[in-house]
Amino acid sequence: MSLPTPRAPARGSLAERAELDLALDRAAGTRPIVGNTLDHHADSAAALEEMLRRIAVAERWIHLENYIIRDDHTGRRFADALAERARAGVRVRVLYDALGSFGTSHGYWSRLEQAGAAVRAFHPVLSTRPFEIFSRDHRKLLLVDGGRAMIGGLCIGDDWSGDPARGRQPWRDTMLTICGPAAAALDRAFGRIWARAGAPLPAEEFAAEAEPCGTSTVRVVAGVPGQARIYRVVQLLAAVAAERLWITDAYLVAPPPLFASLLDAARGGVDVRLLVPGASDLPILRTFTRVGYRELLEAGVRIFEWKGPMLHAKTLLADRVWARVGSSNLNVSSLLTNYELDVVAECTALSDALAAQFRRDLASAREIVLRPRRIRRPALVGTPAVPDQPAGPAHKRSRYELSAVAVVALRRVAGGVRRAIAGTAALTFTVLGGLLLLFPKVMSVVLAAGAFWLALGFGLYGFQRRRAREGDDDAG
Repeated sequence: MSLPTPRAPARGSLAERAELDLALDRAAGTRPIVGNTLDHHADSAAALEEMLRRIAVAERWIHLENYIIRDDHTGRRFADALAERARAGVRVRVLYDALGSFGTSHGYWSRLEQAGAAVRAFHPVLSTRPFEIFSRDHRKLLLVDGGRAMIGGLCIGDDWSGDPARGRQPWRDTMLTICGPAAAALDRAFGRIWARAGAPLPAEEFAAEAEPCGTSTVRVVAGVPGQARIYRVVQLLAAVAAERLWITDAYLVAPPPLFASLLDAARGGVDVRLLVPGASDLPILRTFTRVGYRELLEAGVRIFEWKGPMLHAKTLLADRVWARVGSSNLNVSSLLTNYELDVVAECTALSDALAAQFRRDLASAREIVLRPRRIRRPALVGTPAVPDQPAGPAHKRSRYELSAVAVVALRRVAGGVRRAIAGTAALTFTVLGGLLLLFPKVMSVVLAAGAFWLALGFGLYGFQRRRAREGDDDAG
């Protein structure tokens, strides 16, 4: 849906607003961009169809960047659409993360290249720069002809499209369509990271400046390892929120300063709510998320666990004006080490749309509460979040989701989140030890090959750094 003109914030003097704007500019490393229209997509399958529709009508160029592009039915639909436009003379650029799309076949990329598309892998797993394996391109972005962009948390794969015939619902995710000058800024952000993986884009493949098509104000926050841009923005919004702070996050493991900001906001009377997955595709991260529940609940934070298919959205609402949508999860990996891409919008209409979706999501969630016990500390229990609202249709979990649920269930039976973490570590080392005993020669070769690869990588990295320093010294 197209969002109407945002209303002015209800509180704060003009001087206070100017100070907040300046603080956000510095934290985000960008300036506000006016003249945009924002369309909210909460249905992952519908968002994928919208992406395919925009690809089909592209006339000049298509820039697709995603952490995960799978070689499944959905991924092949995208390959067909991209290949068709490339053969029609449209400049097609596809940038995928080498680790996130590790399982995608070489033939998938070759097919795109044979059609005329340019395809690049970001930070190959086997490279002469071993440190880069920790810095991934986690962004999700589609740009068509410079004036329109789609951004959010949605990857390209069957998990996001679902399979109604088999009773499998799509993962719950959020995307935005942006029309206006902010789309051109997102295109420039794509160009910068494209250049990190090879030769830069030609100058004519950028929109000099997109025409205004709305009145919403947007900040494009391009996360770079070590700069903590969205981290600082989220902390700032948590600090200034006076009414509500509603967060949906797929892999919430907040660093201590951000965790403290949530506690402080709740203790200060802000309505702080967290919506996280009930069963995750990465069960170990869900376990770490639950470690902080008790302290958050005792501070007044309300926590909800989604009961449907995987909840993969990354959104934040601060009061009734500020909204954040993008690829960043609130954990160390996203906030400090990855390349991420988010937008922070000052738009009451978008905030209202996201708030309405948040409330709908609660119908398929359970609220975690503290139940007093006579002797032991209060226990964490789950209750229906919104019993008077109808939940969505029953979801038949995929094998991937069932395995995740099974792991979580086993950890619960083992008892206690902290004991579950210890149990996971014990199981991992037990399996490793067993493999070493059963297959000593094979495992020794595997471990030796890994050690030599790391040694070679670190050696080449050190040599390159030394040559770079010598070059700088000669230049000086």
